Amino acid sequence: MRLFLKFLFLICLVIGLGSCKGKKKISLSGEDPVEVSDFIEFFQPLNLPVQFSDSSLAKKEKDSLLISYKIFTQFVPDSVLRKVFAKGVKPKIYALGKAVVPKAEQYLFVKTVSADKRAYFLLAFDEKEQFIAGMPLLRPDKQSSTSQSAILDRKYTITQTMARKNRDGTISEGKDVYVLNVAARNFMLIMTEALEDKITELINPIDTLPRKHKWSADYANGKMNLVSVRDGRKNDRISFFIHFEKDNGACTGELKGEALIKSSNTAEYKEEGDPCRLKFIFSSNAVTLKEEEGCGSRRGLKCSFDGSFARKKYVKPSAGSKQKR
Repeated sequence: MRLFLKFLFLICLVIGLGSCKGKKKISLSGEDPVEVSDFIEFFQPLNLPVQFSDSSLAKKEKDSLLISYKIFTQFVPDSVLRKVFAKGVKPKIYALGKAVVPKAEQYLFVKTVSADKRAYFLLAFDEKEQFIAGMPLLRPDKQSSTSQSAILDRKYTITQTMARKNRDGTISEGKDVYVLNVAARNFMLIMTEALEDKITELINPIDTLPRKHKWSADYANGKMNLVSVRDGRKNDRISFFIHFEKDNGACTGELKGEALIKSSNTAEYKEEGDPCRLKFIFSSNAVTLKEEEGCGSRRGLKCSFDGSFARKKYVKPSAGSKQKR
C-alpha cells in the first residue's frame, strides 16, 4: 500500500511539474491566432498619470514587447493605424502597458515604428474586452523647432501638448484635451488651446479677488514671472495664479487653483486626479515654490515650478482708478 501511495505521489508530482512548465509567458510576435484576453493580458499595468514625449520615440524597445501586425489587427481595426501610416505599410508594434478603470474600460498604449515614421497610439477596450476606439497619442512632425508630449491623468483625461521655439527665442504652446466617449465609441475633443505666439503682457486672472489674508499679495521675479495669491473660498485656503518663464522664455509654466494652508507659513496645492503637488513657503517678503510631485502637464519638460519670488509692494488704487497690475 505504501509503495502504491509513493507511486501515486510521484505521478502527481510529474504532472504538476509538467503543468508548471507548460505555463510560459505569452508571445504575440508570431502569426498564430490568440484570444483577446491573451492580447490584453500581454500589456503590463501602469500607474497613472502616464506621460510620453516625442524624444522617447527614438528609444529602442525590447523584442519581447513586439506584437505582430497580423495579431494586432485581429483585435484593432487596420483603420486606426492608417491615421498615421500609409495603406500597405505594416509598422512594428510594441506593447508599452495599460491602465485599467475598475469594472470599466481599459486603456492600452502601443508604440509603432516604420522605416520613416514613429508614433504612439492609445487604444480603448470595454469591460467585456471589446474594442471601443483608438487614436494617435503622439506623432512627431519634422520641425526641429517643435516638441510634443501626451499624458493620461488619473481622471482618464488625455492631454496632448505641442511647444514651439520661436525665432526670437520665446516659446509658444498649444494643447488638445480628449476624453473617451464610450457611447459614441470615439475619443472626443473637449478643449483646445491654439498654438499662438507668446504673450507680451501678463494678465492676472485673479487680480480682483479679495486680498485680506496676510499672504495675499503679488510676488514677482522679473516682468513675466508672477505668483499671485488671493483669499480662498474658505479660511483654510488661498487662491493662486502662477506664471513663469525660464531660460529666456525657452521653458514656461502656468497653474491656477486653490492651495490648502498647512502651517503658519506654508500651503500646499494637491487636487484629486491631478499628479501635480506644489508647496508654497512664505516669508515676510517672499514666497518660495517647491514642486513636490510632477507637474509636467502644466509646464515645459526641462524646467520646474521651483523658485523664489519677491513680494511686491501693494499700492491701493485711488478712488476712480483701477488697481495697478
